[in-house]
Amino acid sequence: MTEQAIPASPIEADIETFGALTDKEPQKPPRSQWKDIWDQFRKHKGAVFGGGFLIFITLGVIFGPWLWDLDPKTLDIRNKNWRPVYTLLWDSDAKAGWAHPFGTDQLGRDILSQMIAGGRVSMAVGWLAMALALIIGTAIGVLSGYFKRLDFWLMRFTDLALSLPILPLTLLAVTLFRQPLNSSFGPEGGMFILIVGIIGLTSWMQTARIVRGDILALKEREFILAARSIGTTSGKIIRRHLLPNVISPIMVSATLGLATAIITESALSFLGVGFPSDFPTWGKLLADAVQRMQDYPERVLLPGIAISLTVLSVNYLGDGLRDALDPRIRGR
Repeated sequence: MTEQAIPASPIEADIETFGALTDKEPQKPPRSQWKDIWDQFRKHKGAVFGGGFLIFITLGVIFGPWLWDLDPKTLDIRNKNWRPVYTLLWDSDAKAGWAHPFGTDQLGRDILSQMIAGGRVSMAVGWLAMALALIIGTAIGVLSGYFKRLDFWLMRFTDLALSLPILPLTLLAVTLFRQPLNSSFGPEGGMFILIVGIIGLTSWMQTARIVRGDILALKEREFILAARSIGTTSGKIIRRHLLPNVISPIMVSATLGLATAIITESALSFLGVGFPSDFPTWGKLLADAVQRMQDYPERVLLPGIAISLTVLSVNYLGDGLRDALDPRIRGR
C-alpha cells in the first residue's frame, strides 16, 4: 500500500506561509530626509546653476581682493579709459592689456577691482537686509498665526506697511537719517547701516503673510493638540514644532529677499542716494557708465550682467528649494 501524505496542521501551514513571506535579506536603512531633499534639488538644473553661481560670486567678492590687490579708489590719469582685453579681438589699436583686464574708467581706476569691491558691498547689503527682513517677518508671522488676540492688530500693521510707497519712503529716510548716521559711523559705515535698515524694514511683509498662513494650518494639527494636552508651553511649541515645519517657506522667502535687496541697493546707488560717489557698488558703476555708454558700452554691460546673473541665480535657487523642501512636490 502506498503511504498517503499527512496534511499539515493549520499552525504549521501558517508558519510555512509566514516563512515564505518573510524577507530573508537584511532590510536597508531608512532614507534620510535630507538625502531626499538633495536628490530632488539636484534634479533642478537651474537651481544647481543658481546655487553654484551664488557660491562662486560670494567667494569671489570675499577673496577677490587677495587675488587682485589693486586699490579700486587709486587714480591713474595716465592710464585712463583702457578697454577690456577682449576688445583686442576686433580692435588691435585699443588701449588694453592684462594689467587692467576689465579696463579702466575716466579717472584711471581699475574696473575689475571696482567690480570686486562693489560686489562685496552689494552682497553684504543683500545678505544682512535679507536676514533682518526674515527675522522681522518670521516673528510677526508666528505671533500673528499662533496667538489669535494678536492676529488682527499685526495683520493690519502688515497691511499698512504694504500700502506705503517704498521709494518715496526710502528717499525720505535717507534725507532724515543720513547726517546723524554719518557723523556717528562715518560716511560709508553710516550709509551701509541706513541702507540695510531701510531695505530690511520695508521687505518683511511677504514673509510675515506666508509664515502666518502656514502657522494657522499647523496649529490645528494633531501633534500640536497633543503637545498642548500635556501642558507644553507656547514658547516650546513654537520652537520645537512650528518653526521646524515652516522652514521651507522661510528659506524660499530668504532667497527672494536676497534678490530684492540686491536690486534695491543697486537702484538706490544708481539714483545717487546710496553710498558716497567715490565708494564703488554695482549700481554706482552702472550710473557712472551711463554717461559714456556710446563710447564704452562694456562699462554698462559688466555691472549690469553681474547684477542680472546674481539675481537670476538667486531666483533659480529659490525655485529649486521650494520644489525640494515641499513634500507634496518632492519625488515628481
